[in-house]
Amino acid sequence: MRIAIFTETFLPKIDGITNRLRHTIEELTDRGHAVRVFGPATAVARHAGAEVIRIPGLPFPPYPELRLALPDPRISFELLRFHPDIVHVVGPVVLGAYGAIAARILGYPIVASYHTDLPRYAALHGLASVRRIAWPVLRAIHNLAEVNLCPSRHTRSELEEHGIRNVSIWRGGVDTKLFHPAKRSLAMRHRLSGGDVDAPLVVSAARLSPEKGLDTLREIVEALPGVRLAIVGDGPARAELERHFAGLPVVFTGFLRGEELASAFASGDVFVVPSTSETLGFVVLEAMASGQPLVAAAAGGIVDSIRHEEDGLLYDPARPGALVDAVEELLSSRARARFLGEQARKSAEKASWSNETRELVWVYRRAAKAHARRGMLRRLSHAIRG
Repeated sequence: MRIAIFTETFLPKIDGITNRLRHTIEELTDRGHAVRVFGPATAVARHAGAEVIRIPGLPFPPYPELRLALPDPRISFELLRFHPDIVHVVGPVVLGAYGAIAARILGYPIVASYHTDLPRYAALHGLASVRRIAWPVLRAIHNLAEVNLCPSRHTRSELEEHGIRNVSIWRGGVDTKLFHPAKRSLAMRHRLSGGDVDAPLVVSAARLSPEKGLDTLREIVEALPGVRLAIVGDGPARAELERHFAGLPVVFTGFLRGEELASAFASGDVFVVPSTSETLGFVVLEAMASGQPLVAAAAGGIVDSIRHEEDGLLYDPARPGALVDAVEELLSSRARARFLGEQARKSAEKASWSNETRELVWVYRRAAKAHARRGMLRRLSHAIRG
């Protein structure tokens, strides 16, 4: 197939969407599909053999690294030149909206995928005007598509409640070779624990921004004497979080990637995900692949990834003390923690990128057939009326 992908963010920026796209494009091109990417001006020129058409844009103040694409005639021109079998708009907001409209005008079938809880993030950042228009805009863009995709049943229900049609699940995968229990390292544990390798070590990883709920991790080190906490990642809230945790046994590693990141995921005793706004949460899958016993907020798409008390623990983020209780349960029972970590690894092994991409191509073909069928019916209707 010839596949055009529109994305608001792309490599070299690292986040959940770019991680998903990086692996998906690699799998698609390995299978012989032709891929063309339309991304921001800051994107790389090529990835895994796929050319990237870079569209200029303006920075979005709450997220300066995210750029709002400007109208560009190259979008339609390059679409016509590439002549795709399917147009996939990923997390469409501005550039994705241009792509969906251009595809509709030019007569190409569309698949749209939803990955970021934009209305919730707008509320967290005090952007009331954005929040008011978010769902009507998202509904208008997504309903141009033959098929809409999202990463969890929770998110699918939310999209359907807001009038978005034809929603299926595209869960996403994990690199089980990179993220592996064998990456556990004494040297990394020394780094994450501030040199106290024998102390109980809790690890969390995320983009350091307000919606990730990392500030709630303070109660762990305050309530459990001797516990060390490592926070992996970087972002706009780092300075504020460092002040929030000042004087406590907390290490901020900054941004890690590749083998270093995999080692950090595998070297703790408990991995915690406190975010309540995840549509999927790739860090959950990566921690599971690393064989880590997991504690995560029972909210959003995370509940689709973790089976409570089978391959991790879910806690009620609204109940005071629930997070501490769950962490303490795993730190106090090594056998329980080891069992959940082993089960988590088994669960992660089922979520390979190869399997997920095979399902995605099936969705592309289904959307293309639906588009062709709709076109045939429209032509037949015109012929009958004529």
